[in-house]
Amino acid sequence: MKQMTAMKMMTAMAFTMSLLASGISAAAAPELHVKKTVTIAAPADKVWEASKNFNGLNTWHPALASDELQSGTNNTVGAIRLLTLKGGGTIKEKLLQFDETGHRYRYAIIESVLPVSHYAATFVVTSLGADKTLVTWSAKFKRKNLSDTPPDNENDKTATDTIEGVFKAGLDNLKKIVEAK
Repeated sequence: MKQMTAMKMMTAMAFTMSLLASGISAAAAPELHVKKTVTIAAPADKVWEASKNFNGLNTWHPALASDELQSGTNNTVGAIRLLTLKGGGTIKEKLLQFDETGHRYRYAIIESVLPVSHYAATFVVTSLGADKTLVTWSAKFKRKNLSDTPPDNENDKTATDTIEGVFKAGLDNLKKIVEAK
């Protein structure tokens, strides 16, 4: 009887420890969010035309050397693009949603040199009037290093700052390009 009680207690302790361990890991890598916007002095259709192509991010994002489709068809759900960064490194992304009339698309990172994981983003172009457009780029993700105590260059702040920088550089350049035309 004592042996049975001891076994039950050990099993309960092991179960409790595994729950605690999984809870700590989940807490160590929270879902992070970044949302950046820019207002562009141009009609929404013009802004959408300049930014909509899944295989054309390099035409307006200054950090990219190239953007090529690896599989699928441009602006068709399931398409996979490979982004090559000017400074070296690549990012592979999959198109999850494309809405031509709603001026929006959603995509996810499959492989990346960026310090993020579980990344999904949405890009939306919204008319604010005849010659005024709001562009919103938002993402949810986790840091790539999911350990309980990542180094400073792999923590939540680094992941968030990186995505904020990517979005800001892209949106600022998109505004510059569209307003110059």
